[in-house]
Amino acid sequence: MTDAPEQPSEIRMPPGVQGWQRTLWAMVGIQFIMTGAMSFLSPIIPLMLPELGVHSVEGIDIWSGLITGSTSFVAAFASPLWGRIADKHGRKLSLLRSSFFIALFTGLMGLATNVWWFFGARAAMGLFAGFSTSAIALVASQVPERRIGYALGWLSTGQMVGSLVGPVLGGALADVTGSYRAPFFWTSAATFATLAMVVFFVHEDFKPPSASAKSRSMRGTFALVTGSGALMSLFFVLLMAQFGVRTVQPVVTVFVQELIGSPPQIATLAGVAFSITGLANLMSSPFLGSRSDIIGYRRVLLICLLGSTLTSLPQIFVENYWAFVAERFAVGLFIGGILPTANALIGRSVSRENRGTVYGLTASATFLGNSLGPLTGGVLAAGLGIRWVFAVTTVLMAANLVWVWFTVPEYKEHG
Repeated sequence: MTDAPEQPSEIRMPPGVQGWQRTLWAMVGIQFIMTGAMSFLSPIIPLMLPELGVHSVEGIDIWSGLITGSTSFVAAFASPLWGRIADKHGRKLSLLRSSFFIALFTGLMGLATNVWWFFGARAAMGLFAGFSTSAIALVASQVPERRIGYALGWLSTGQMVGSLVGPVLGGALADVTGSYRAPFFWTSAATFATLAMVVFFVHEDFKPPSASAKSRSMRGTFALVTGSGALMSLFFVLLMAQFGVRTVQPVVTVFVQELIGSPPQIATLAGVAFSITGLANLMSSPFLGSRSDIIGYRRVLLICLLGSTLTSLPQIFVENYWAFVAERFAVGLFIGGILPTANALIGRSVSRENRGTVYGLTASATFLGNSLGPLTGGVLAAGLGIRWVFAVTTVLMAANLVWVWFTVPEYKEHG
């Protein structure tokens, strides 16, 4: 018989985590605002490129992929360093650093006069990125061990709600103001607001590691992942999952144009196609996160990957805008559970003191998927057509399902 989830008062908690609920809900709200602000830009980037001198359809496809993926590509190499610094000096400090530079470089993107300036500001953002990674590490280090799946499920919900609201508001703002630059300045302002919220509302019970622990962390950063078969398997799960999800991102707006032409409200309709996936994530992610604590992380991960494969397939053949929106909703019901479940399994596999380091390393996989996915999607769309992007996404989800089945073990409670 499956045990019911323990109540917080029944869980043996290390000192300082009794206020974990307050920190969790503050971070859920902050993650919502941050993700919403950033996803303002998702449907805008392809539409702004003609203002920056890119006019051909092929050029827009390729530049959309390059620009969308550039931040994550740079962040893939910077993330392990920031994760190690977070373990030494605190995850809250990492949140403040990331917020400030995201706000700065997003504002610079809004001022861009050519595509190289635009691309450079987006890429430079990656040197200081990692807000979501720092948020995961902070929450995972503050909540009781047996509530990690629950907590990361809700944190993911804040992120998904932001991804739901952001593209619609960003597209509507661009349509109302007649400016594709306005969403960049609104994003910058909202990100500065999250910085203030972190300062005043987020508490971290942080104890710097001992000198010997610091030494081990410096020498053994990569060994923490490469020395564990389970963590290495999850590294590739995150890489393939994000690659598959993000391959579609730079072509959604262009595909909507292919389906319906270019009506005056095109930015809003493209935003709806982006956001509907977030709505589905919102509905499913808290449930999947809490169930993973009960029935097992691996089992929930397999369910999510199977569902993502089966719901990605029909997008290859869709001919109607509203059918496409419905299919994006169906995909979102499952993909929202992949990252929080995998991250919960990672968190249960390492000590609290090393979670910033390990999440920094595994975030490199996420960032590589985030960068290579859009680039691949843009190149595929330009060379073979947009429908091939959906075909490749389906194959990648199926491959990830097989990988998890054969390589990822279930977490076993010790003691």
